Amino acid sequence: MPRINKFKLGVSIVLPLFAGLIGSFFTAPAIDSWYQYLIKPSFSPPNWIFGPVWTLLYILMGIAFYLVWQSGFENKKKKIAILVFAVQLVLNSLWSILFFGLENPFLALNEIICLWIFILITLVIFWKIKKSAGWLLLPYLVWVSFAAVLNFSIWQLNY
Repeated sequence: MPRINKFKLGVSIVLPLFAGLIGSFFTAPAIDSWYQYLIKPSFSPPNWIFGPVWTLLYILMGIAFYLVWQSGFENKKKKIAILVFAVQLVLNSLWSILFFGLENPFLALNEIICLWIFILITLVIFWKIKKSAGWLLLPYLVWVSFAAVLNFSIWQLNY
């Protein structure tokens, strides 16, 4: 069993958490203002659930990234994996900016479709490098699938 590199593990987890922090700067102020007045579908979860779920998902993303990083960056496939992971992290933060910051569910809906595609690509590439890294991204893909349906429903109900 390989030794855990605590530095790499820490960096790997902090990166997605930082993406979440960026998104939260746009999300937090909107929750008690614009977002509370939107008509939401019956399956919309309570607001308090999003923070813990996203925190867990960011940690899982970080561990998945760590597993790929630990396997080295010596070939093109691994470098592409890291690039695709970085793109999906940027898209993750961008969704919050579009939905909450710009108060634009339609634009956010289009963006979350791109995010979903990049998560799937990341999952597949990670899976090919280290199966456990791919499995760790599956809850993220499921949650973003749900978020996309929620985003679509909010857009339909309000615009």
